[in-house]
Amino acid sequence: MTIYILPVRNRFDMTSAATNQKIRIMIVEDHVLVRLGLVAAANEEPDIEVVAEVDDARQVIETFAANQVDVVVLDLRMPGMDGIEIIKMLHSKCGSVRILMLSSYSNSDDITRAIQEGANGYVVKGMPLKCVLEGIRAVHAGEVYLPPEVQDRIKERTNLNISSRELDVLKLIAQGKSNKEIASRLGIVEGTVKAHLARIFAKLGAVDRAHAIAFAIKRGLITLD
Repeated sequence: MTIYILPVRNRFDMTSAATNQKIRIMIVEDHVLVRLGLVAAANEEPDIEVVAEVDDARQVIETFAANQVDVVVLDLRMPGMDGIEIIKMLHSKCGSVRILMLSSYSNSDDITRAIQEGANGYVVKGMPLKCVLEGIRAVHAGEVYLPPEVQDRIKERTNLNISSRELDVLKLIAQGKSNKEIASRLGIVEGTVKAHLARIFAKLGAVDRAHAIAFAIKRGLITLD
């Protein structure tokens, strides 16, 4: 799948002002300080209005249905259900939904999975608030919003040609799992695990597991939760 970003323009001048309608957003975020900051920043914008706040994944569908929401700003890590499952649920039950992911995690696997499952953009929490606001306007306009740092993470994985299964193995060795435990978890034989490890070491230029884990974290391929 090709992931791209279109240039972000001043949507207040071009879209919302023309129709005199604000972009109605719902913020799904369990950290109260982050949520309050987002609400305050968004409501200061002349073309954006926060119409709903959710801190519990179980409330997402009901709250979305009760409000005329244009864009959902969704945290990737929510108690009880992660953001990927919420994306699937929103598209299944609510039809066409525009979603901007907001996460502390910038590893390529999380980003790619979110976009593949139907997110329209991805912003990392450490980025300036203007990126979130740009993202809201962009996804509302039908664009895919991926700031340069996020694009770099995806390109890194693509350039290294790391497969999804190799990423699974990387995550498990980062958790301290043995070859036998990895084989059991993934439903493969130990010989296949060893083959995956050999390819991982070759692609990353790693000499052992610790080196491979350190390299993968540095390059944003995996995250230690």
